[in-house]
Amino acid sequence: MNFNKISFRVFKVTDCPWFRVGDVFFVSGNAVSMNSAEGNSQFITTIVNSPPHREYCKILCGDFNRLVIEHERADLIPEGVISCGGCLGQIKLEYRLKDFLDEDDFEEEEDDHTGLLLLLQNFPFFRNIDRTDLNDVIKLFNRRKYTGNEIIIRRGARGDNFYVVIAGRLNVLNDAALHIASLTVGDVFGEMSLLSDEDASATVQASGPCEILYIDNRKFKKILSKYPTLQNYFTRLLAHRLSHSNKYRTGDIVTSMAGKLQEIPPEALFQTLNASRKTGILTITQLSKGTARFSLRQGSIIRASYGGKKGKNAFYDIFKEKEGTYKFTPGLPPEDFDAPEIGYFMKLLMEGLHKAEDQGGEN
Repeated sequence: MNFNKISFRVFKVTDCPWFRVGDVFFVSGNAVSMNSAEGNSQFITTIVNSPPHREYCKILCGDFNRLVIEHERADLIPEGVISCGGCLGQIKLEYRLKDFLDEDDFEEEEDDHTGLLLLLQNFPFFRNIDRTDLNDVIKLFNRRKYTGNEIIIRRGARGDNFYVVIAGRLNVLNDAALHIASLTVGDVFGEMSLLSDEDASATVQASGPCEILYIDNRKFKKILSKYPTLQNYFTRLLAHRLSHSNKYRTGDIVTSMAGKLQEIPPEALFQTLNASRKTGILTITQLSKGTARFSLRQGSIIRASYGGKKGKNAFYDIFKEKEGTYKFTPGLPPEDFDAPEIGYFMKLLMEGLHKAEDQGGEN
């Protein structure tokens, strides 16, 4: 089961014995409410990844859980500031999607910069820069936050910036929108376009809310000229990426799937595609209303059509079918790279099953 993560960063600490400015918590999960003849039920899953080498705090985890329940999904929590419930002390955390800071909310902006400095000094890229110069180098970078499915770099576009991931997770996609790599906190990208003066060779897309530092070509090359050790860093990085690319090409990542609904029912088929984060088009033929087509990106459904219906209603109708032949073909057309999801997968699945059961009971 896959949940999009969002990050909360500590920017103010008042007598808290456990956490420090700059600590980052990753929160994911969902709260699904279901209505049935037996009564109302709520299914809640909240996952909190605390900073490494820090204590587990039940009070703060409870605060995150209440936010997930209130907004149904972690990645639907609106941007802003939260305070923990408090025990021996208290902390304030930020979650922002916009590329600016509100001075009214962030009286301790300087502390936030200090926290960023502490975070970045351990990143592989910044370890090649003298500690005495690190603060000045970081000031050359701009800071931006992205929402889930936003594209940062599109394959074939001109590369103008160098990027550093400081929160969240990004997917690297090939020309068929197939996932070929992931980028997480501390990873960099965009450097090859600047070093080779060529267009981007892959698309980079946010998996969920994320935060990135970026710098333009002129400033990037200025840093390279001042710190020659970065040349060795990028040489090792290129070798690693080429090795990963070769493993991908020889692997069994993009194999097609085919079979019959008599062997695997629709709900199990879609859960398999979601769990394995498949990207491609699922075609189901020999159905009572003709042919159904579903487009998936990283296991989430972005397009659905069946029996003259589109979107959620087409997806719901497929659960009534017991017989048919399916085939999954990897890859998507470029126009679907950033198409919105038709809905949250687990909620769609559960609603589809309930509708199928209700109509089956009426018959």
